[in-house]
Amino acid sequence: MANSFAARIFTTLSDLQPNMANLKVIGIVIGKTDVKGFPDRKNIGSERYTFSFTIRDSPAHFVNAASWGNEDYIKSLSDSFRVGDCVIIENPLIQRKEIEREEKFSPATPSNCKLLLSENHSTVKVCSSYEVDTKLLSLIHLPVKESHDYYSLGDIVANGHSLNGRIINVLAAVKSVGEPKYFTTSDRRKGQRCEVRLYDETESSFAMTCWDNESILLAQSWMPRETVIFASDVRINFDKFRNCMTATIISKTIITTNPDTPEANILLNFIRENKETNVLDDEIDSYFKESINLSTIVDVYTVEQLKGKALKNEGKADPSYGILYAYISTLNIDDETTKVVRNRCSSCGYVVNEASNMCTTCNKNSLDFKSVFLSFHVLIDLTDHTGTLHSCSLTGSVAEETLGCMFVLSHRARSGLKISVLSCKLADPTEASRNLSGQKHV
Repeated sequence: MANSFAARIFTTLSDLQPNMANLKVIGIVIGKTDVKGFPDRKNIGSERYTFSFTIRDSPAHFVNAASWGNEDYIKSLSDSFRVGDCVIIENPLIQRKEIEREEKFSPATPSNCKLLLSENHSTVKVCSSYEVDTKLLSLIHLPVKESHDYYSLGDIVANGHSLNGRIINVLAAVKSVGEPKYFTTSDRRKGQRCEVRLYDETESSFAMTCWDNESILLAQSWMPRETVIFASDVRINFDKFRNCMTATIISKTIITTNPDTPEANILLNFIRENKETNVLDDEIDSYFKESINLSTIVDVYTVEQLKGKALKNEGKADPSYGILYAYISTLNIDDETTKVVRNRCSSCGYVVNEASNMCTTCNKNSLDFKSVFLSFHVLIDLTDHTGTLHSCSLTGSVAEETLGCMFVLSHRARSGLKISVLSCKLADPTEASRNLSGQKHV
């Protein structure tokens, strides 16, 4: 340990035994769950709160810790540290874990013990990274499973239904990190969801969903096309709606960001060499648009301004983003079915060739067939007081989103302008009136 810890005596996690007292342990947090509330059986009408986390002090040893208490204490304790922090825990209660019951919902650990923290007796202190031995900090980049013990994304797709419901390990690169979506459940509990797109040498796109705030916070720190993750114990399911395999982060999952392993380094070299290729083009719809943070789109445009911007930027294909206050002047849902509903590749999300029903992006040869799923692809006209934008793409589920437009130059669209609706909802009457009257918010 660093000099500042020289005078302190820490019990290593490998030496923990049930009922040991007056302990002080140090470790780096490698996993953490959200705070949850449960009805208190001893006090009817009130709730007890809990959360858990996993700490590690050596390559071979890590343990789970949990704390129970009132809402203020538990939320305050949980908010005091994150995954990647080094913590000192004083006076935890050491208990023998019930492996079969507890590891059904918690990360599997090599220790036969667990730590319990109480408000009256235990303390948790976050250490500065400058105080801690670099050997301890480096453990955050070491997977908790063997570095070769994982499925490639191609293996998951190939095995299909046989992996449905299975809990496995995955090594993959981050392609995109979606914007967190918040919702309220039927029993009025707040929830959240974030979709991450993964890829590797075998698959160009694979969905992984985060349902808890801790994993969403971790995912927001990942740099697309620069980050590799080793996700231990993720659940694999067949998504009937998309007709493809997906991964879900669960309470057992521990994710190692940029793992320091030979396999991860090979994948990292692959994504660096192919960073400029396999980029999403203007055909991709809201199936992938979760990677765009809608809250960062603030510039307001009129139709006339969009057309002028297209002429000014002629020859440039970089996408731009903005808000348009308009009404849908044409919504042709009586067009030919093949134009309103299209088949998309379940692996990468691209529109497949209508004649061959094959994805030209994923299927490099005719034997490598990927399944497809139906997706709406409607062309609409958007009109405001300055003019009309024709043949704008309305795809995916956008009814509950704020109104936003992505526009890039496209020789296939009228006037070289390609408009894709990222989200659409009723505008605030005051805001709409102000913008439609010509007042600018840019």
